[in-house]
Amino acid sequence: MKNLNLAYLESFRVVIASGGFSAAAERLQLTQPAVSLQVRQLEKSLNATLIERVGRKARPTAAGSALLSHAEQINAAVTSAVDAVAQQTNGTAGRVRLGTGATACIFLLPPILRALRTTLPSLEITVTTGNTAEIAKAVEDNTIDIALVTLPVSGRSFEITPVMDDEFVLIAPRAMALPARITPAVLASKPVLLFEPGGNTRRTADEWLARGGVSLGSVEAIKEMVRAGLGCAILPGMAVPAKATPRDLVVRSLSPKLHRRLAVVIRRDKRLDRGLRQTLAALKALSAKH
Repeated sequence: MKNLNLAYLESFRVVIASGGFSAAAERLQLTQPAVSLQVRQLEKSLNATLIERVGRKARPTAAGSALLSHAEQINAAVTSAVDAVAQQTNGTAGRVRLGTGATACIFLLPPILRALRTTLPSLEITVTTGNTAEIAKAVEDNTIDIALVTLPVSGRSFEITPVMDDEFVLIAPRAMALPARITPAVLASKPVLLFEPGGNTRRTADEWLARGGVSLGSVEAIKEMVRAGLGCAILPGMAVPAKATPRDLVVRSLSPKLHRRLAVVIRRDKRLDRGLRQTLAALKALSAKH
């Protein structure tokens, strides 16, 4: 091991994954000269050239490819060793700070968190809710470890993985007269309860209505208000599970259909301990279920 510095190995791996030293430096939160120096030191210790430039792209040499084939295994082994030591010293699987929207927190996360707690009883999980912009900023600032939010999200430091589409639906009191097709024009003549401004859910609903030439005012949309007969509401489908829809409500698809896409967001340079690694895997597994 004296000839293989793990930090230098990680810098080499990120340079190849990023395609260049500048991008790698940003992901690693180092200067470009520091990354270049680490790679040179690694090459010196192994007495081999590991990277070659093809145009502006950094690519592995034959020796670099050989090392790269072992890098993931080495990283996994080191992570496993650190996890094992942590469990022996403090009995914990780590802490995960998860950020998401209120709807996903209520209707999507509970079974995921329950499964994680079963697998890792000592895992400490805290959940923060907010709109996409707030949660993404918290991930960027490293006050939240991982997020499940509505696209669009942008950030050069982010790894963004779309995991599911959620279709919006209309819920209305059963007594409300509705035509076969629920279009923006239809809702222009109905009392509509909407989410507060600022969130992606409200923005998505507003854009759908605007495409139909309709502009509506803003009130907080909750199912109890619809049940009380105060109006109808456009809600994410996950908030209105078919099996749990009360008999006094009707749920209808929109025309044209309206979807939002949820994605898992995490910093590219985030160190994945056991708890965070399994949380990331559990959230990404949503793509196989939807």
